[in-house]
Amino acid sequence: MTAEVDRSGFDSLLEWVKPRAAESGVFEDVRIDGGSLKCAASGSAEPATYRVLHDEGKAWVALEMSDRWQSESIEADLMNSGDSLEELLEEELVDQGYEGSAKPVFEHFRSDDMLFTFRSPIPLKTTAGDGAAETVSQWLLAYQACFAQLGDMSADEAD
Repeated sequence: MTAEVDRSGFDSLLEWVKPRAAESGVFEDVRIDGGSLKCAASGSAEPATYRVLHDEGKAWVALEMSDRWQSESIEADLMNSGDSLEELLEEELVDQGYEGSAKPVFEHFRSDDMLFTFRSPIPLKTTAGDGAAETVSQWLLAYQACFAQLGDMSADEAD
């Protein structure tokens, strides 16, 4: 279970994660805006953003998009392949070197901002230190690797 994350240290955590996200080379743009880290998806058929945010007392990693068809293309790929997002993300977390015991869970919904959202809580006990930044970075990069192979998230593979 994910512990409640202190909001006061979250902004500092984002400052630690931002250069790691930028140096990964997998995002088009990386910035801190409105209390969250926003990373523009690179190569996506339509605009999409990976985010690290604080909500409901938890740290979350999310993929957001305004295009319904893009969201549905991800769902269709999953349905056709029989894969689960949880399994795909777990594989990507292993590839990122994540050694935690938390199993990924997903929420999928349309937000109040009318964005189609996939999100997962990041298992953090604290927002302090390099260990927290490493965990958040691993989850963010695993999210990108997981979703980049689905639907129209890669323009090279879009129909």
